Amino acid sequence: MENLWSNNRTSTMASIGPVTIADREAEEAMVSVILKSFPTHAIFGEENGWRCAESSADYVWVLDPIDGTKSFITGKPLFGTLIALLHNGKPVIGVIDQPILRERWIGVDGKQTTLNGQEISVRSCNLLAQAYLYTTSPHLFEGDAEDAFIRVRNKVKVPLYGCDCYAYALLASGFVDIVVESGLKPYDFLSLVPVIEGAGGSITDWRGDNLHWPVTAESRPTSFNVVAAGDARVHKQALDTLQWC
Repeated sequence: MENLWSNNRTSTMASIGPVTIADREAEEAMVSVILKSFPTHAIFGEENGWRCAESSADYVWVLDPIDGTKSFITGKPLFGTLIALLHNGKPVIGVIDQPILRERWIGVDGKQTTLNGQEISVRSCNLLAQAYLYTTSPHLFEGDAEDAFIRVRNKVKVPLYGCDCYAYALLASGFVDIVVESGLKPYDFLSLVPVIEGAGGSITDWRGDNLHWPVTAESRPTSFNVVAAGDARVHKQALDTLQWC
């Protein structure tokens, strides 16, 4: 991936955004490894969708080879590779891998999240007014979602922008307090769930519902609004401020 990053940042435009050769090659590399070890598991990749002879499976790997393709093609080393393992739609393993910085967060359901093998945890923050907030870009919110985000942004201590999946990794590591985003696809957030929860944080949709995806061969990725917080008190205050019904 590091070699691809330095030599292969030219993008072509797919119907939904930029796709690089690295996206496709990284996904195929992961698919090859997974199928060798778990031939009965299904795979759903951002680039190529469902991979399984059966139309459904108890275990499904969900892959985003490069989360933050725009960062990747413009030389910003805060993109990441996202890997989730679902069991009956619930994320039970999540990986955030940043190959340039050589950082890897691993979350496993029921266990403490690790960064490069060392256990990590979120930090305490009891008030939204004291929180540091991240979102990828304020321009990704539209309509009512934009209004809801602005309500939260106006209440936090410091709003910050531009980290893609790396913002969630920073939250799990205790550097920031809240991440609010709109329009995420399942491959954008499913891997984040075990990482955030295993570090002691909360991550839900804007209604406060748990994030899961009962994916099958017929599934098409739909958009979700996601809010993650290190402290449950800030998470609740954010939900109350979003007022998403």
